[in-house]
Amino acid sequence: MATSLPRRVDRLFGIKDDENPRVEPNSEPGDGIYLEAEPTTLEFFQEHLPTADSVRSYIRSLLPFLGWITHYNLTWLLGDLVAGITVGFVVVPQGMAYALLANLPPEFGLYTSFVGFFLYWAFATSKDITIGTVAVMSTIVGKVIIRVQEERPDLAADAIARGLALICGAVLLFIGLIRFGFIVEFIPLTAIASFMTGAALNIASGQVPNLMGIKGVNTRAATYKVIIDTLKGLPTTRLDAAMGLTALFALYFIRWFCGFMARRHPKNQKLWFFISTLRMAVIMILYILVSWLANRHVKKASNAKFKILGTVPSGFRHAGAPKIDNDLLKAIAPDLPVSIIVLIIEHIAISKSFGRVNNYIINPSQELVAIGFTNLLGPFLGGYPATGSFSRTAIKSKAGVRTPLAGIFTAVVVLLALYALTSVFFYIPSASLSALIIHAVGDLITPPKQVFQYWRVSPIEVIIFFAGVLLSVFTNIENGIYLTVAATAALLLFRIAKTKGRFLGEIKVHSVPRSTLRGGTESVVLPSDASSRDVFVALDNSDGSNKEIRVDQPYPGVFVYRFSDGFNYVNSAYHLDYLTLYIYSKTRRTELDKFAKLGDRPWNDPGPRRGQAAYSEELAARPLLRAVVLDLSAVNYIDVTSAQALIDLRDQFNRYAAPNKVEWHFAGVSNRWTKRALVASGFGYSDGSGHNVGLASFSEDEEKATTDPKDDPLIAVTVVESGVTQATSSVNVSGEETEESKAIGAAEESISPIATAQTASTNPRQSSGGRVVPVYGVNRPYFHVDLATAVESAIRNASGNA
Repeated sequence: MATSLPRRVDRLFGIKDDENPRVEPNSEPGDGIYLEAEPTTLEFFQEHLPTADSVRSYIRSLLPFLGWITHYNLTWLLGDLVAGITVGFVVVPQGMAYALLANLPPEFGLYTSFVGFFLYWAFATSKDITIGTVAVMSTIVGKVIIRVQEERPDLAADAIARGLALICGAVLLFIGLIRFGFIVEFIPLTAIASFMTGAALNIASGQVPNLMGIKGVNTRAATYKVIIDTLKGLPTTRLDAAMGLTALFALYFIRWFCGFMARRHPKNQKLWFFISTLRMAVIMILYILVSWLANRHVKKASNAKFKILGTVPSGFRHAGAPKIDNDLLKAIAPDLPVSIIVLIIEHIAISKSFGRVNNYIINPSQELVAIGFTNLLGPFLGGYPATGSFSRTAIKSKAGVRTPLAGIFTAVVVLLALYALTSVFFYIPSASLSALIIHAVGDLITPPKQVFQYWRVSPIEVIIFFAGVLLSVFTNIENGIYLTVAATAALLLFRIAKTKGRFLGEIKVHSVPRSTLRGGTESVVLPSDASSRDVFVALDNSDGSNKEIRVDQPYPGVFVYRFSDGFNYVNSAYHLDYLTLYIYSKTRRTELDKFAKLGDRPWNDPGPRRGQAAYSEELAARPLLRAVVLDLSAVNYIDVTSAQALIDLRDQFNRYAAPNKVEWHFAGVSNRWTKRALVASGFGYSDGSGHNVGLASFSEDEEKATTDPKDDPLIAVTVVESGVTQATSSVNVSGEETEESKAIGAAEESISPIATAQTASTNPRQSSGGRVVPVYGVNRPYFHVDLATAVESAIRNASGNA
């Protein structure tokens, strides 16, 4: 066989085989030998480089509507039409109200809403989400405009907002196109809930002065300052309070009444839902009428008896390419991170939530493409940053939306409002718009019941939640976002770094019906057919197992350790330090009096005082260190740092157990690259003396070398029919003779335990024509298919060498 490229590289650099052991698999099916091949660097690149099929799939994924638009039908059309028009009645007043939050004229809210609804459907993977103006993003845009204009008063408010939308859209579109949507998973639910709650409190408190007609309050200050200034200004309340408070009361009353009637009359639940949904439009129409009656002779908004919206120009008066220059980029640069985070948080969190509720899965990367494209093109029609809206998405979902195409019908409603209803908008009371905003953001506040659930799951995250809310209240929303994201990231890193594995012991369990245990403290007689098996639980019962159960170490000097949450450069030292200290406390050196002279002892092991015995009876009674079994079922990847730490620990234990060597067994290794890392570090192989370091014990023709049976590690095998491997269904670890072993004849002791394969037509227990083949490669006998096999193999070798 031709020399492989890795071996040629080894020879080129003078690397000996025993420094980098490899076995070239060349076994043929049916020859009884299975040699497991290492994954190669070429395979790595083949797995990660795009193929022609993946490129075609990527292109198709950019336009998801192609997968469902050809199946569009009248039923879907009716559902989309109803949902789209319903949302349209909500988005028109909300859009204008949120534009005022952004320090922009009300028409900009309609521009932004139109673009979001008109464009999103083509890129959507969510049928429920609605893209447009939202309260939180509008508030941030308003603060950005105020800050920038303080430094650059020559920059127009709409130019700042449109420039911010354009840059944010370009960034989000890029992230989506490279399919990095997974970054949204780094923002946990706690941070989202804290941000939403803090922002809702900030927005609601900022709208109260306008609701009450109180002047002189800086609504862009910290929330607590706004509340204090509002309380101080209560004596100056004007007539606006009548238009605001009554509107706010009416909104909440209608919602409560519709919910009450829906519960009382479930058959009419849909009717009451639509009435509740239309409450915003109904209240706006009612208060426009009241305002018209009070101000019908007024020609200027400033002469009205209470503050009204004023002139709203019809059509797209601000369409055109936004002006972006270096000065504008420098001015908005500090606010880009928080703006991008908010756009991502609101949209992805809402779309994922409604996807789970309505039984479909969104593609976060594609959703970033959608909002990126919307914000990239929106500024050309006058739009400012837009993202998903919680309230309108909930309405759209409950209204029976069938496809993302419903957004087109909402866009038509917004378009009609822009061209046909702008003269009516002149009379909208500003206090009523403030009531609408307070009513909308109230749903963003996390209810106490939800916070209590967080507390039951993770108390430390509730502390982060309140820290973010308080920081938002006493400083600003941006600081609250940064704190919660940074704190949860730090918590994640801390948990990874301080993750603690467990030493396991062995117990025998029986599978019985729960009713068997109803005898309480009385003795229980197990059914005759109760099956038993050996399982592994924490020696110290830290996994919640019953402390009445006696958990024994599998064998003196054999230690079983389970990694609980990965093994990497962050936590490798913590894991291995704990493993070392524990094993040293439970074992002794092979040579107790190894240091004959006092000066030969290391400084960190000075031994007993002068005149005392060299070692105690308790120490002499401890077992020798024989083997370490590592359960890597929770480990997906091993990096260079953790692999080197494991090598150092192996060498340390070998010095501790000298002249013996410590065996290392591995169970649950499911990643081939993890196996390769361990093999490259000298683990998993046998050197012919029972120690799993160095080369595999195979001759040139790959026949298994003769070894002492007591040093031959057990491997799991399976019975196959007609040369086709079947799935393993059970593993016998009892060490007793089984029906399977009888079926395969005089199998060697080293080829046990046997895992048999169940087929639909043949029972392996009764079959005599099957072949016994290894589950994993025989060239890596110290990688085991499960923990039971690994422990049994370690015990077998330890007892044989005792």
